[in-house]
Amino acid sequence: QLQLVESGGGLVQPGGSLRLSCAASGFPVDYYAIGWFRQAPGKERTGVSCISGRGGSTIFYADFVEGRFTTSRDNAKNTVYLQMNSLKPEDTAVYYCRTVVAGRQYWGQGTQVTVSS
Repeated sequence: QLQLVESGGGLVQPGGSLRLSCAASGFPVDYYAIGWFRQAPGKERTGVSCISGRGGSTIFYADFVEGRFTTSRDNAKNTVYLQMNSLKPEDTAVYYCRTVVAGRQYWGQGTQVTVSS
């Protein structure tokens, strides 16, 4: 069964860091593109980052990332990471990972990130 499970969220002060994990099962993370998204209260879900599949390593970031986040992949652990540095209060949101396999979207359950002093 194909599944994505996010973890690593929490409460952090402005300027702090968090590393989110997206653990996959049922498919190889290096073959399918994995995207990170976030949804703040009252706002639409928006893309944060995407790492390419098919063994590639092309990574895209949303403009608001401004070099603060880094996406990486550990094939041995079948996990994709989102390292977030210099966090701002406006980064507060539920973060999700997503993949598309055979035309179907699969989402994780999300992990809450709260940036507040």
